[in-house]
Amino acid sequence: MIVGKGFKDKFLGKEELVKLCQKALQRKDFHHKKVLVVIPDTTRTGPVDLFFQVICKELTGRAKKLDFMIALGTHPLMEEEKINEFLGITPEEKKTRYRNINIFQHHWDKKEELQHIGTITPEEIGQISQGLMEEEIPVLINRKIFQYDELLIVGAVFPHEIVGFSGGYKYLFPGIAGPQIIHKFHWLGALITSPKIIGRKDTPTRKVVNKAASLVNIPITQFCYVVKEEKVCGFFAGGIKAWSKAAGLSSQVNIKWVNRAFCTVLSVAPQMYEDIWTAGKCMYKLEPVVENGGSLIIYAPHIKEVSYTHGRDIERVGYHTRDYFLKQAPRFKDIPGAILAHSTHVKGIGTYKEGKERPRIKVILATAISKERCKKINLGYLNPAQINPEDYAGRGKEGILLVRRAGEVLYRLSSGKVPDIDTL
Repeated sequence: MIVGKGFKDKFLGKEELVKLCQKALQRKDFHHKKVLVVIPDTTRTGPVDLFFQVICKELTGRAKKLDFMIALGTHPLMEEEKINEFLGITPEEKKTRYRNINIFQHHWDKKEELQHIGTITPEEIGQISQGLMEEEIPVLINRKIFQYDELLIVGAVFPHEIVGFSGGYKYLFPGIAGPQIIHKFHWLGALITSPKIIGRKDTPTRKVVNKAASLVNIPITQFCYVVKEEKVCGFFAGGIKAWSKAAGLSSQVNIKWVNRAFCTVLSVAPQMYEDIWTAGKCMYKLEPVVENGGSLIIYAPHIKEVSYTHGRDIERVGYHTRDYFLKQAPRFKDIPGAILAHSTHVKGIGTYKEGKERPRIKVILATAISKERCKKINLGYLNPAQINPEDYAGRGKEGILLVRRAGEVLYRLSSGKVPDIDTL
């Protein structure tokens, strides 16, 4: 049974959200069980501190053991000070009130911390992907989860470029997964292309995630919340249907429909995106409303790096369209799939014919990344010091769009038209 509620036009107050969380925890039998709570990192908006404190209060003394794991995927490790701030606790509280609670961070690249739990066969992935991919995918996950009797996944649900909507089992894969499945299903998302996936519940990549999750032989409860304007407007707890309800609400509050495409979009990245690896969302969510030949500017003066984890690989290949990689596959056979997927998602769709690449739109960085590096990675450059976002405001009739806090709300054309390589 699902516990929760959601609204398109109002928000859940703190007290109401706490009560829903408490109700969901009380309905589930956690008595004398070891519980691991999987939570997001700081690249997702939401009151993780509130959930942390309510869960601790409700399950301390009831559960035999309670710990948390931050689902970093391949994101960089968080410093302890940042974790404490994220969870709303002081260093002193960490040593006293929460001294018996471990807060782990996932290490995706440490083999000794991963466990093989099964394999998705070439036949299965071929059927799921409708023939786009037919490769064996080993499924590895953080081995710590098998020290617990119950898993509780807590996380936000937003439109997502790889799986359609984030949240739910995605906090396991790629959240606490090994590199094999991370690279394979990200590349599958790139093959399909972001415009065809983002903001859709039923996608081949979500089916891959669900298949992998079916191999986890531990009871899983999901706390799925929906955020609008940085406030929670929905909370649903239960099984996979809870995620489905949250995704349904997110499709109503996190997708903005516009009547026209724009020649120029200034996409302002919030501070929570610390590199282009994460700030790429400012492109993904707006690509559908940039007209052919138009420009999308990622404005983020605070960003200094392409990727703190994958920067070396990205700088090797640069940013290119999907077909650039597909038609030169032997050149890139040693580059991990998630790197290629990120590259093509940021660059956007386009063609590669007769040795010439033709992206549909221009993607320009207005960050602390130098002009020389932008050129090296095949993206445009603008000096952020010469940009005043307010100069872009209120100019919709001129074909200019300003999005002040980009990355979580998906923009789509009211006509339903989706950018497609076949139309270029």
